[in-house]
Amino acid sequence: MNSHNFTIQLRSANGEKLCLSASDASAINQIDNDVIFTGFVEGISVVATATPVSSTETEWSLTIDNPSAYAIEWVDYPCIKCEKLKRNGGDAQILSSYNEGVIIEDAFARDTSSPFPQKQVEYPSEGAYYMFPHMLSAQFIAHLAPTGCLYLGAHDPARGPKSIDYRATEDGVELFVKTFTGASYGENYSLTYPIITKSFEGDWEDAATIYRNWFEANLPDGAVKIPMNPRLPEWYADSPLIIAYPVRGIHDMDEMTPNALFPYMQAMPVVEQIARETQTRVMVLLMHWEGTAPWAPPYVWPPYGGEASFREFLDALHKQGHLLGVYCSGFGWTEQSNLIAEYARSAEKEGLLDAMCAGPDGKVLLSKICTFQRSGYDICPASKKGRELLNEAYSPLFSSGVDYAQILDQNHGGAQYFCYSREHGHPAMPGSWMTKNMQSLLSEWNSLAPSMLMGCESAAAEPFTPNLLFSDNRFELNYYFGRPVPLYAFIYHEYLRNFMGNQVSCPFPVKDGTLCMRMAHSFVAGDALTVTLMPNGEFMPNWGCRDFSVLPDKKTHLAFIKRLMEFYRGPAKQYLYAGRMIKALPVECPTISVKTIFGYEQELPAVFSTAWENEGKRVQIFVNHTANDVTCTWNGQHFTIPALDALIKEI
Repeated sequence: MNSHNFTIQLRSANGEKLCLSASDASAINQIDNDVIFTGFVEGISVVATATPVSSTETEWSLTIDNPSAYAIEWVDYPCIKCEKLKRNGGDAQILSSYNEGVIIEDAFARDTSSPFPQKQVEYPSEGAYYMFPHMLSAQFIAHLAPTGCLYLGAHDPARGPKSIDYRATEDGVELFVKTFTGASYGENYSLTYPIITKSFEGDWEDAATIYRNWFEANLPDGAVKIPMNPRLPEWYADSPLIIAYPVRGIHDMDEMTPNALFPYMQAMPVVEQIARETQTRVMVLLMHWEGTAPWAPPYVWPPYGGEASFREFLDALHKQGHLLGVYCSGFGWTEQSNLIAEYARSAEKEGLLDAMCAGPDGKVLLSKICTFQRSGYDICPASKKGRELLNEAYSPLFSSGVDYAQILDQNHGGAQYFCYSREHGHPAMPGSWMTKNMQSLLSEWNSLAPSMLMGCESAAAEPFTPNLLFSDNRFELNYYFGRPVPLYAFIYHEYLRNFMGNQVSCPFPVKDGTLCMRMAHSFVAGDALTVTLMPNGEFMPNWGCRDFSVLPDKKTHLAFIKRLMEFYRGPAKQYLYAGRMIKALPVECPTISVKTIFGYEQELPAVFSTAWENEGKRVQIFVNHTANDVTCTWNGQHFTIPALDALIKEI
């Protein structure tokens, strides 16, 4: 461990940044566990502390004395050097909580084989940062190796923003925690929580158990286990099949003309057929339904086609015991829709610029979020005017009777965007105030819409799990550079469930037909299944798809869904609904080779499996996602799972 390396980014009052690292100190002294760095510019000094707690665990902390006029924006500490990964000449892996959990074996792959490379977190915010709370749901990362594993966790009960990530080096990888301080100009800073390193033996579940133990001892306000949560509707236990589709166009950049599923009631025969053939309760989840313009936040109401048509559809679904949900687009403020030219406004003319996120220099810049669909700004929900804008925009939806709103699509994990304004009443630097503000706002929204569940894009990050109880998982993005694992469910499943998501940006060619595989991953994670419709009622390979040369065979997928839902309602429900995931016993079975559109190839098991416990019983669940019977070896047993079928065995 090269533990006392650190980098500190400072900001001047006019927004200029200055970076200091340990090597910039003119003098370094050590007293017991403290390493004291002095001689920085402006009289700044740093004390880095590593305190052994046991033979396997160390606590790290950092204190900065700042007599300068600068603000401390973030601190990158500690930096832990680890050995190479499997595809880079070593034999190690990395576990990250990115998009519900991923195992990484190539430290360079996300920059060479993924549309979501590592980026510096800065203003204006982007939609794919490797940070918490955002696309990282939990505050830890782990290095897994046969010679020994290392856990790096930020045990921060305030759950402030931080990057918890890795970077590739010539001789291995570095794990790091970059904490955004919230400190003001000329203000000292100390880490208010311990950063933990812990050596251990095992696998990804063992790393997750270390973090889960901390989480359960430090629950976010409002976190309640599923069976005891009075806010959860009765349908939550049914694990409804999500049927997502647009009512205009066929993908996000299409012509926004009504398709065959509009007016809304036109979809009822297709919905009824899917429900009938799967014998499953369904939730219709609408896209491009906004009466303003698709993906043009925050103003979504009234619905496209008018409230009467929308209400007729809602009532018809409810009459048959089904549900209605809608996608919304979070905290953007749209000046110009690129899909509906007539939707054009001006934040400056409307006097709204002071409600928008500002940069370190105080300037309000155009948003970088979903610029193909719109141009505009990012609302700061911690500003008085920004909060008023959002409440005004979403208030009609809250009272509409809709069962579910993905209220924060584009706000991955439920996080707000970075704002440095000194006029909004919040601290000038990003920090834990952002988390506290979002918890307050979401709790207010929950009280305004007590019968509506809310969610976000990617599963809700840890501090927002009590508020965003049903979200659009994005595990498929992990296939670009790694292998998804159900880390999110391992830590949080007793407190909330999610759904498979619309699978946007799925990395696999449509000819490879991976929809059953992706369904199996979601099912064994305890999440509800999703299908995305073409306007003719056929299944899309995934949302956002442009290649319709090969579509999923509808009959096959309906039969697979029906079988999984029978299995869920039968022996699996007590585990997959509100059970506790535990470490699975190894399964030996054939593998299948998959390759992304960027060429990243890996071998995946023909059978996905997870283990669970509930009321003293322990089981392992197996799902064969292939078209062939598969023979497995597990716990000293040999058994065959039929094609597209599921099995449960006691441990």
